[in-house]
Amino acid sequence: MPPAPLAREVLSPGSVIGILGGGQLGRMLALAARSLGYRVHVFTPEPGSPAGQVADLECVAPYDDLARVREFARGTHVVTFEFENVPSATSAAAAEVVPVRPDGRVLHVTQHRLREKTFLREHGFPVTPFRPVDTLADLRRAVGELGLPAVLKTAAFGYDGKGQQVLASDPDLAPAIDALRGAPAVLEAMVDFTLELSVVGARSVSGEFRAFPVFQNAHARHILDVTVVPADIPAPLDAEARDLARRILEALGVVGLLTVELFLTRDGRLLVNELAPRTHNSGHVTMDASVTSQFEQQVRAICGLPMGDTRLRSPAAMANLLGDVWVAAHGRPRWEAALALPDVHLHLYGKTEARPGRKMGHINALAPTAHEAVQLALRARKALQCPRPPA
Repeated sequence: MPPAPLAREVLSPGSVIGILGGGQLGRMLALAARSLGYRVHVFTPEPGSPAGQVADLECVAPYDDLARVREFARGTHVVTFEFENVPSATSAAAAEVVPVRPDGRVLHVTQHRLREKTFLREHGFPVTPFRPVDTLADLRRAVGELGLPAVLKTAAFGYDGKGQQVLASDPDLAPAIDALRGAPAVLEAMVDFTLELSVVGARSVSGEFRAFPVFQNAHARHILDVTVVPADIPAPLDAEARDLARRILEALGVVGLLTVELFLTRDGRLLVNELAPRTHNSGHVTMDASVTSQFEQQVRAICGLPMGDTRLRSPAAMANLLGDVWVAAHGRPRWEAALALPDVHLHLYGKTEARPGRKMGHINALAPTAHEAVQLALRARKALQCPRPPA
């Protein structure tokens, strides 16, 4: 079914933006919206959420309380979401009242790996080879076609490495199926890649498209660790990646932001790994490095405003701050040590409990070159963990 025709209305500052989800992406989106003069209402199951702390209104209710969702939507002019695991029924209930951007079709495709990869393949986009898996027999058949090693992923509710298992040999198969507990899954071929890349693209209600320069990413324990921009790739490849993102957003009919995660293979091909219909951890670097941040761009896109300039002000890097930093610093990171470094910017998410692996904030660092920016971001993060001098 083709995407619905695009609307052309403009929601002026003073309008109310509703956000489904109360995490850090919603927090940074809310701050960007408020800087443009919009009011922000947040719907979240958790009181005192990172986004709720900075919103005009925090509505606390379960996502499956559809009556409350409709009531929430009636107090807004447009609704968006800050992560893709909002139930489809929640988005649909809000859409009965006001526009939801991106719409439910985009959410339906991208929150389920099998639907997402099938969509990409059917539309001719380069995607990692995959097979659906429900049973051990399915898995053995898929392994016979794709080979080992391979990655088995749950079809739904996967991010930051959750629901993923690397299969190296035949004895791994039966335990992997048992670990799924009946959940549908996807087996993906192991990709021989040289770089992990991402493109954050935005498409407005008028169909205008803009993409940020390609981000180069490094992961640790399946969680994004460091992003650097510009990526260490030739200009034609940067243009190819951004054009690929444009075509995917147009095929899905996205109004809002969508992130395309990519592998660059050793033979120079781009393969789509995953899609995220929202702002992205790798795009946090735009908050200080770009003329327009990814969060302001999302506001512009869903409100019908012209797309913002995506040019870089400077090469830059982002280093994630996980709860491990707090553990290493015995609960007292040395903020003054990190912020004493030039061109270092600290962003914290308002989370009160620091746990290993939990995203608590990030550091952006600007420098004359991408390499220097990475080194500065890592130096700043390390400074947070240095022992404090005796009182």
